[in-house]
Amino acid sequence: MFPQPQDLGSVLAFDIGIVVTLLLLSRLLSRTSAMGRALFGGSTAAIIICYGAWRWQETLPPFEWSIASLWTHAFFGFEAIAVIYTLLSIVILLRWRDRSGDADRCEAILTKHDHWPKVDVFICTYNEPLEVLEKSIIPALAIDYPDFTVWVLDDTRRAWLKEYCEKVGARYITRADNKGAKAGNLNNALRQTAADTNAPLILVLDADFAPRCNILRRTVGLFGNPRAGIVQTPQFFYNAEPIQHNLMAADSWVDDQRIFFDVFQPAKDAWGAAFCVGTSFVVRRDLLNRIGGVPENAICEDINLSYALMSHGYETHWLNEQLSVGLSAEGLPEYITQRTRWCLGTMQVALLPDGPLRGRGYTFVQRLHYIHGILNWLCKPFLVLMLVAPSLYWLFGLPAYHADYLGFLRYGLPALLALWIHGGWISGRRTLPLFMEVTHMLPAPAVTLTLLSALVRPFGRPFKVTDKGGDRSSSQLRFKMALTFGSISALSGGGIVWYLISPQTPAEVSSLDLFNLLWAGVAMVMTFVGFVVCFERPRRDEQFHVDEQALILADDNRPRRCRLTDLSLDSATFDLANAANVCVAGAMTILIADIGFVSARVEALSERAATISFELSHAQRARMLIKLFSVSGRHRVADRASLGGAFAALFRRSFGKGIPTRTRQRAQA
Repeated sequence: MFPQPQDLGSVLAFDIGIVVTLLLLSRLLSRTSAMGRALFGGSTAAIIICYGAWRWQETLPPFEWSIASLWTHAFFGFEAIAVIYTLLSIVILLRWRDRSGDADRCEAILTKHDHWPKVDVFICTYNEPLEVLEKSIIPALAIDYPDFTVWVLDDTRRAWLKEYCEKVGARYITRADNKGAKAGNLNNALRQTAADTNAPLILVLDADFAPRCNILRRTVGLFGNPRAGIVQTPQFFYNAEPIQHNLMAADSWVDDQRIFFDVFQPAKDAWGAAFCVGTSFVVRRDLLNRIGGVPENAICEDINLSYALMSHGYETHWLNEQLSVGLSAEGLPEYITQRTRWCLGTMQVALLPDGPLRGRGYTFVQRLHYIHGILNWLCKPFLVLMLVAPSLYWLFGLPAYHADYLGFLRYGLPALLALWIHGGWISGRRTLPLFMEVTHMLPAPAVTLTLLSALVRPFGRPFKVTDKGGDRSSSQLRFKMALTFGSISALSGGGIVWYLISPQTPAEVSSLDLFNLLWAGVAMVMTFVGFVVCFERPRRDEQFHVDEQALILADDNRPRRCRLTDLSLDSATFDLANAANVCVAGAMTILIADIGFVSARVEALSERAATISFELSHAQRARMLIKLFSVSGRHRVADRASLGGAFAALFRRSFGKGIPTRTRQRAQA
C-alpha cells in the first residue's frame, strides 16, 4: 500500500514539493475565509492521515507479550492520541467567530438609551501582596461605567487589606474558612452582595488582572443575546512567561496561551463551545442562582461553570478584545503548578456525573470539544516518551519506532512540516517550530505524573494557588527540572557519541540506527533548551512601551522636552535628543502627562537614552496605575513570532552572550 522509498534524492524532492505547495496555499488563502480554512485544513489533515495510515500499516510489528512489543505498541498508542488530537484541532479551526461587531452595535444601543445594567465587580484574592493587588483594585475603581461596585473577596482575612479597601473606596468581603477554594469564595460573595447591591451582572477578576477602563461598556451589551450566560474576554499578560523570559525571547516568541485565547477560543465560540477561563469575564447572577452558584466539585471552577450553564442551554460568548492585562506566572514552579492544576481540573470535570461526558443537556459538539480538551492533556505523556525513546534504544536495544530514515522522511516529515506551516498560517504567525514543542515539553513530565495520580485519586486534593509577586531579583536554578532535562539531553548526546566511537559499531550504519541517531539529535537539542530554561533569570518591574512627550526641569529651571519610550511605576526611559546635558546632573524634576511633576534621578545612561527612577505620592501612584494598566500602557511581550529573533535569543542565552550589546554606565550624582 505504501511503497518503500529507494533513494534520498526522490524523497527530498517530494518533501520540497509538499513544502512549496503548502507555502503557496498560505500566501493565496485567507485564514478569515471559511473556504480558505477548509482547503488548507483539509490538505494538512490528508497528509497527517496518510502518515497515520503508514505508521499503522508499515511500522508496527505484530503484537507479542514482550517488553519490546509492549513498548512499541504503547508508544504508538500515545502517538495515535496526538494524531487524533491534531486532526480534531484542524476540524475545530475550520470555523471562527469575531463578536467585536456585535459589541459595537450593543454598546451603541445602550449608549443611545442610556440604559446600563448594574454590575458587581468581584476581585478574588488569596495571598497576593499589595504590589499585585493594587494593580487590579485601582484600575477596577476607574472603570468607565455608570453603575458598578468593586468588591474585594479576601480569602485570607487580612486586616491590612480591609483598611486599604476602605482607603481607596472598594468594598471588602471575607469569610471564616476557605471551603470550596475560589468557587467557594465567589459563592460567599454572591450571597453577601445579594442583600446589598444585587447587581444582575458580575464581572470576575483575578487579583493579578487589571481591567481596561472600557471593559464593561464592551461586554454587558452582549447579554442582549438570550443564549449568553457568560461573556468571556481573553487574558493578556504584561510580563513574559518563564520560558520566554529565561530564553530572552519575549519580543520574538509568542507564549502558548496566546494560541488558545486568540485562535482556539474564537473557533470554539463559532461552534457554541467556548468556555470561561477564570478571570475577566461577566456572568449573569440569575443563572448562577439557578444552578446553585459556581460549582465547587472540581478545582477548575471556570470550565466547570461554563459546562454547567451549557447543560441548561446557555453559552460562553467570546469577545476577542484586549480588555484586561494580567501577571503571568513569573517562575517555572508556578508555571508548572498552573498546568497541572488545569490538567487535573479538566479530568475532574470529565468524571462528574453531571459533567460533559456523562451528564444530560449537552450537544454532541459540546461533548466533542470537551474530549478535545482531554486529548490535549493526554498528548503530554507522548512528549515524554518521544524524548526518552532514543536513549532506551541505545541503552537497551528497544526501538519505539520500527522504520528507517527514508520512510520517515517520505511519510513522517511531510506531516510534521504540514503541521508547522498550517499552525503558523491559522494562528497568524503565533507559532514557531521547536519553540512551541519546548513550551509543551517543559510541563509534560509533571502533567504525566498528574495524570497517573488522577487514575488513583482524581478528587480530594487541595487547590494550589499560583504564587504571584515577591522578590524575583535573583537568579534561580530549578534543580530537579534541570536534572531531568539535562540527563535526557546527556543520554541522547552520549548515545550518539558512543555509537560513533564504539569499537562494536558496525562498519555500515543500518537504516534503523541512522533513524535513531537523527531522533536522538532532535531529543538532545530540545531537552538542552529545556535545561537552559531551568536557569531562571532575575526579573525587575515590568516597563510598558509608551510614546509621549514629557518635560524636564533641572537646577536652572529651564524646561526641556523629551520623549518617553518606556514607563513603569517607579522608573522611565527617554531619549536624549534634547536633554543630554540635564542627565549629567543626575537629579531632575519631570512632568509626566496625567501624573504631574515628579522628582527623579538618573540611574543609567547609554548613547541614546537615559533611565530615571522616581517615587510617586499615593495619588500619583494611583494615577500611574490607571495610566499603565487601564488606558495607554503596552506590554513588551510579542504578539507575533519571529523565528530568526527566537533563535538569536536562544543562541545568546545558551552560549553566555545574554548581556545587552550596549553597556549602560551608572550616572554620577
